[in-house]
Amino acid sequence: MDEPVDGAGRSPGPPYDHPETEAERRKRRAVFLRELTEARELRERVQPRRTKERRMREAMRMRTFRI
Repeated sequence: MDEPVDGAGRSPGPPYDHPETEAERRKRRAVFLRELTEARELRERVQPRRTKERRMREAMRMRTFRI
């Protein structure tokens, strides 16, 4: 039993032996934002009423903080 006991056997983040380059960070961010957009679109299709309410609340918040 010499193996590490951290669940999957590898860390979820980048390895620590080399610093992350700007291009790698931008690529990871683009993937994250694409998945986030996809999740929001799915939520709109699955729960249209809740999504409409959320959009209305967000619009009210934006109007509230305008100068």
